[in-house]
Amino acid sequence: MRITFRFRFIPFVAAAIAVAVGLSLAQWQTRRATEKIELAEKLQERQSAPPIRLGAALPDGEGLEFRRVLVKGEFLRGWPVYLDNRPNNGVAGFYLLMPFKIVGSDRYVLVARGWIPRNVSDRTKVPVIATPDGVIEIEGVARQSIGQVMQLGAVDAPRPHAIVQNLDIASFASSSKLAMQPIFLEQLSDTHDGLVRDWPLPSTGVEKHRGYAFQWYALAAMAFIFFVVTGIRRGNK
Repeated sequence: MRITFRFRFIPFVAAAIAVAVGLSLAQWQTRRATEKIELAEKLQERQSAPPIRLGAALPDGEGLEFRRVLVKGEFLRGWPVYLDNRPNNGVAGFYLLMPFKIVGSDRYVLVARGWIPRNVSDRTKVPVIATPDGVIEIEGVARQSIGQVMQLGAVDAPRPHAIVQNLDIASFASSSKLAMQPIFLEQLSDTHDGLVRDWPLPSTGVEKHRGYAFQWYALAAMAFIFFVVTGIRRGNK
């Protein structure tokens, strides 16, 4: 029995497109995995470096991200903001954010003080949290973003004691009329306020990207194999 291959133009074009798309997306996912590996290495390197002291000068927010930071000043009690939908170990809760006035200047840094559980019977009710008096020194990790959650509708301008879904430095500065540093601080120091400071590390997702890359490579291979197998003819004709 003779085996021949019958070339057909339309299946060839379809297979070529599928192979090209599969290879392109697989390579993109591979590059994303490489970027995430580099991010994890940078995170480890910066968090193991000695802490930087934050003053009134405006730092490079991107260059400071993930670094440990020391800052001396006092909390502005009148401007607490609560970030909603921030679970901890499967328990619903809030992040408490508060501006911290840097000593010897008129500039503030927005400090994520910690996590508190949500009231199960009334989600708008938040507990009274003790705030340190006077000038103190705290240590934290610098972040450019405190994280984003899905939000439907317009974003409300932050106000004192508000519960919000998302928050950025620019909108907080605009609403509070405070001169803000361009970073958040995830507080590490224990100020005896009962807040949980088990801050989640940014997920690298390397294995996820590698898995997606494998799926796209497999799709490209299947498209090529399908084109070859369907073009094979058996018999004398």
